[in-house]
Amino acid sequence: MNLTIENIVLIGSILLLLSIVAGKTSYKFGVPTLLLFLAIGMLAGSDGIGGINFDNPKIAQFIGVVSLNFILFSGGLDTSWKSVKPIVREGLALSTLGVLLTALSLGTFVWLITEFTFFESMLLGSIVSSTDAAAVFSILRSKSLALKTNLRPTLELESGSNDPMAYVLTLTFLSLVTNPNQGFLAILLLFLQQMILGAVAGFVFGKLSKYIINGIKLGFEGLYPVLVIALMFITFSATDFIGGNGFLAIYLCAVYLGNQELIHKKTIFQMFDGLAWLMQIVLFLTLGLLVFPSEIVPYLGIGLLISLFLILIARPVGVMISLIFFKMKFRRRLYISWVGLRGAVPIVFATYPLLAGIDKANMIFNIVFFISVTSVLIQGTTLSVVAKWLKVALPEKVKKITEIDKLVLNIPKSSMQEFEILPEYQAVNKRIVDLNFPKTAFIIMIKRKGQYIRPGGSTEIESKDTLMVLADQVEDFEKVEKCLQNPDKA
Repeated sequence: MNLTIENIVLIGSILLLLSIVAGKTSYKFGVPTLLLFLAIGMLAGSDGIGGINFDNPKIAQFIGVVSLNFILFSGGLDTSWKSVKPIVREGLALSTLGVLLTALSLGTFVWLITEFTFFESMLLGSIVSSTDAAAVFSILRSKSLALKTNLRPTLELESGSNDPMAYVLTLTFLSLVTNPNQGFLAILLLFLQQMILGAVAGFVFGKLSKYIINGIKLGFEGLYPVLVIALMFITFSATDFIGGNGFLAIYLCAVYLGNQELIHKKTIFQMFDGLAWLMQIVLFLTLGLLVFPSEIVPYLGIGLLISLFLILIARPVGVMISLIFFKMKFRRRLYISWVGLRGAVPIVFATYPLLAGIDKANMIFNIVFFISVTSVLIQGTTLSVVAKWLKVALPEKVKKITEIDKLVLNIPKSSMQEFEILPEYQAVNKRIVDLNFPKTAFIIMIKRKGQYIRPGGSTEIESKDTLMVLADQVEDFEKVEKCLQNPDKA
């Protein structure tokens, strides 16, 4: 089926509806929603039952770049500076040195086992070197996975800030494939230009955007999210125009704005949260339509080998070396290594060789697509299991309060966790006042037999109660856990 003006809206809306319905039920079977979106796109494509003929990498790249703007900006808005500040150095190390080491080690492996040239191998390694923001944000948040200490903000900061590094590496090695005689100095200058201008532009546009949002009087609340969208695209395109990295600029701009007082901030956040989901669905559907499954089959063997090397060796090596100067337990480093999800971003980056017309562009695209699918399938479905196995997950059902939650609930604390009281806990049948509860945390609500109870000091804790606890720091919840299990030794 050919896409025409007459049927594109109908087809698009049906695919969108199917994706939402499939995504709603997918986690009952342990399948990440993003993989479902991708599968629906493939089924609707030329090799699938839909028969939609879509073979336009340029349009796919355009949709990908626009979608990544919304995904990265939304992720930046939801990034709490209080949570991120303690692990900024670790996050930056992972998003720069970690990405570089992953690209070099995987590129070397590809060069040794395939007929790719050295620069072609490094290009492939660069394309899949970064973790995917859409995949990490989506899977971590939809699973409501509770991780100890600062693991979660570390993972989200890395995924939100490492795409620029992979983008620069991709452009660098793509230029070396097409023009192998370029000097090292030119490459280094390109890297520095992209990263420095991108960082400076992100901060400058962030301050400018705050001034515009709070200073302009639009008269209609609904126009403010539209204003922010315009500012987002201006930040990206203007940064790219002056030679900086637009992806880095919009992420930093969003992080700045998300931690400032803005007019109609609640409306802006809620709008971008919905748009980020929409863009994730559109992006994965588009990439699913672009791929031809029949063309991937010849590369299944080599694709699986490269994917396993990336998951089990290249990613862990990059993480371990980049974090070598920081104090962090080995099992936490190991978990960070496992959350090396590849998703839509590598597939979008793989369209650049297609448009450049290099010899092995189709082979690179199909291998990258296979790597992304296996990464989401293998790593995305096992995040909770591996977290429990490595003992980096909190045992209780936990929900971290996002910036959107704080705006809706008007809660000053940084995070909330739900603790289920098990029968063996020593807190059972004890009054709250007798629990020796940490001063940095407090119980705001108790869920008991389907009803909500507002607690007081004399309220007794019963077995199977669910306590909703607020605190300033993630570390406070470990004290709460000990207090509930053994109040006398808390």
